[in-house]
Amino acid sequence: MLIKSASFLQSNTNVAKLPKPDKPEYAFIGRSNVGKSSLINMLTGNSKLAKVSATPGKTITINHFIINNEWYLVDLPGYGFAKRSQKEREMWKKMLDSYILGRQNLVTTFVLVDSRIEPQKIDLDFISNLGENMVPFVIVFTKADKLGSGKLAENIENYKKKLSEEWEELPTMIVTSSEKKTGRDEILDLIENYNKTYS
Repeated sequence: MLIKSASFLQSNTNVAKLPKPDKPEYAFIGRSNVGKSSLINMLTGNSKLAKVSATPGKTITINHFIINNEWYLVDLPGYGFAKRSQKEREMWKKMLDSYILGRQNLVTTFVLVDSRIEPQKIDLDFISNLGENMVPFVIVFTKADKLGSGKLAENIENYKKKLSEEWEELPTMIVTSSEKKTGRDEILDLIENYNKTYS
């Protein structure tokens, strides 16, 4: 897929005020500091589209971007807000659940996982919750350039083994690096194929 245009549309915390669900939509989510903004910027070819922050949990709104005037890319708040209050965490969880479970034009959710670390309970629980609610998703391993190829392969294999404890069929997985643009074509091709069958 060729990205001809990518622009910010709106930020919102109220699901009822999101853009009209008239185009296919793809959400990106992961633990705080997983490299979500960098990945979005890499995918769209715009280094300033999503704001990159060194502060975990910076994204606290549902951010919509319009791509090629054909589909929405959505930057969701990260989960695991360690430095946020319990009230804020509950509010965000309610907002995320309302969006992910209720957004009718959401085609699939890209769940970002740091390829450098062992499987985390918070990620596994989030993935399980998507599966239990029959929400389509893809696992995206980030920061692959930070590891040697041997260690990377080992970590991903460990992840597959962990998922196999609960899943009969493993979800689609894509390995990415925002620095080297690894996985960019795979994600965009997947979205392009989904767009073709969207109705």
